[in-house]
Amino acid sequence: MSHPKEPAPVCFFIALTTQDFSIGEQALTPLTSELGGVIFSSEAFDFSSFTHYYEKEMGRNLKKRFYFFENLKSPDFLVELKHICYKIELSYTTEFGKRKVNLDPGYVELSKVVLSTFKDYAHRIYLGRGVFAEVTLIYKDKSFISLPWTYPDYQAFIPVFNQAREIYKGLKKRSLC
Repeated sequence: MSHPKEPAPVCFFIALTTQDFSIGEQALTPLTSELGGVIFSSEAFDFSSFTHYYEKEMGRNLKKRFYFFENLKSPDFLVELKHICYKIELSYTTEFGKRKVNLDPGYVELSKVVLSTFKDYAHRIYLGRGVFAEVTLIYKDKSFISLPWTYPDYQAFIPVFNQAREIYKGLKKRSLC
């Protein structure tokens, strides 16, 4: 019989989508009180080459970048973090209700990468307070691999998540000392 136990703390990240990284990175500042500093980030990339989903709301020529944070926290913090990001997004909204930043929180652990969303779908699990989660990458044969529903930009940036996993392993080891 299994018994309840607390999960290992995880490494949280934010996928930031914006036209202007100076505004976008300002939007990350309130997160550092909970998540600590950014310990690793991907290169900025042309998000519009992957999808046009956000263009109507946020405009053209959108860029995206992944930011990984130093403070390891329980995975259940994902619900709170999604709401914190939502409030930050609202504070960076134009008078016409258009967002200037999109902040998508998720986390990396040894076996998977998990994303959060307010949108339900068949492969998503409800966590509470309107938040759903999906496993988007799993670790197999020394690398993360995609799943049928993995977004194309996450598929393209698997090496970034592999690197984040290695950083997470070091942080986890350090937190046990």
